[in-house]
Amino acid sequence: MCGLAVSGGMAQARPVMTDAGAVEGARAGGVSVFKGVAFAQPPVGPLRWREPRTPMAWRGVRQADAFAPACMQKGVSMPGETPPALSEDCLYLNIWTPAARKGAGLPVIVWIHGGGYANGSASMPLYWGDRLARRGVVVVTVAYRLGPLGFLAHPELTRESGHGASGNYGLMDQIAALQWVRRNIAAFGGDPGRVTIAGQSAGAMSVSMLMASPRAAGLFQGAIAQSGGLFEPVQLAPGYQLANAQRDGVAYGASLGAGSLAALRALPAARLLEGQAGSVTHPVIEPYVLPRSPYDAFVAGKQNDVPILIGSNAEEARSLVDLRPVTAAGFEAGIEQSFGPLPPPLMAAYPHGDDASARQARADLERDLRFGWDMWAWARLQDGHGRSPAYVYDFTQRPPFPSGSVYEGWGASHFAELWYMSDHLDQASWAWSADDRRLAEVMARYWVNFARTGNPNGEGLPTWPTFHGGHVMRLGAPMGAAGVANLDRLRVFDAVYDSVRGRPFGTP
Repeated sequence: MCGLAVSGGMAQARPVMTDAGAVEGARAGGVSVFKGVAFAQPPVGPLRWREPRTPMAWRGVRQADAFAPACMQKGVSMPGETPPALSEDCLYLNIWTPAARKGAGLPVIVWIHGGGYANGSASMPLYWGDRLARRGVVVVTVAYRLGPLGFLAHPELTRESGHGASGNYGLMDQIAALQWVRRNIAAFGGDPGRVTIAGQSAGAMSVSMLMASPRAAGLFQGAIAQSGGLFEPVQLAPGYQLANAQRDGVAYGASLGAGSLAALRALPAARLLEGQAGSVTHPVIEPYVLPRSPYDAFVAGKQNDVPILIGSNAEEARSLVDLRPVTAAGFEAGIEQSFGPLPPPLMAAYPHGDDASARQARADLERDLRFGWDMWAWARLQDGHGRSPAYVYDFTQRPPFPSGSVYEGWGASHFAELWYMSDHLDQASWAWSADDRRLAEVMARYWVNFARTGNPNGEGLPTWPTFHGGHVMRLGAPMGAAGVANLDRLRVFDAVYDSVRGRPFGTP
């Protein structure tokens, strides 16, 4: 991952008083950055697998000039990413602000990183908010507990919670960060009444769950989700149900030789990433944080109803799946190995009679199954069951990923939009074209406008229509309004999912 180094021209920013104590960051180019600011107490020892608690107060001024370690994880969230330092003590956030004074009332974007709930970092250079901040917003990137440290459900945890629930500690961290923002962001020049949550991949899925969570009500006024949502029938993901998640949690403990919660809390954090850790790395539908799935929340009109800007990329799968070994003969076996047996109508929608068509079919199926249908469903649910508008995009631009690099052949893949929306093309010394630079300018302005007003449109920008009637904004060259891509195949998913739910899409 290419990243911008902090320049030697950084100067100390004025100290800012939070509700726990003063912090001092650095300032350069008209933007102040405060790194590694605690929004909760360290979730260690007896606080492991508990709801986050507000930070302890301190005296004096704490330096906020270095990123905190990322939460415990294995691997990285994105190919080419530099592995971050790790610690169980990881509940910190970072703030970029152009404001030189308290009470400037600027809109706020709170960024939730991706990584499949298993890895990722709030400090990855592509997430840095310096370029967006120069356009007049405050950007906050937040950490949250990952893997089994963030999503373990267990009968003993459920009993001790007082809420009849366990498993969503990572989501609780996100909510705690939003609560911190509401209490403190005015001191950094932000408006606590104009907060937009935003995320990509698992971060976008988190956005869908925060929109469904009563615990997050009132903490944000807009939502941006890039390539991720949780709207498939819950019948297809039984592990998301609390009873099943608790069963998986007990089996996970047994795989580590820990037959009780006390034994699990006694293990070193690194040990918790072993055994059957992969079975406890996702959120849970439970009574306290997520009492109903996002789909059911939207159908009931119980979502946190705010404007949304959402979308996915035209070639999502190319950065996630090695398509080279895919053949026509092995196509169906490969799909079943990845997803289990799929209904015949779905398989028929992706013809794979020869090797070339099989590779394309695998890429298209992965795109629609993992991203495309969810974003289309989310837009329709908000359009049909909400009062606030939905703005939907289809990212089609192919960045100039170099031959021989880890990104070779990705195209308009998962992750590809990040360089553009954050206006960070210069983090990579690639052969960016005039179209690339124009798109980065336009996307950054769209994202900032949306945070400011709940509408991405602005003077000099191509008009982005609301989704109502199936309108989508194509973000690429050429750029402009279009219809929903791959609509016939997405409708096949609708029919399959309707049969699983036992009712038509969008009905209670």
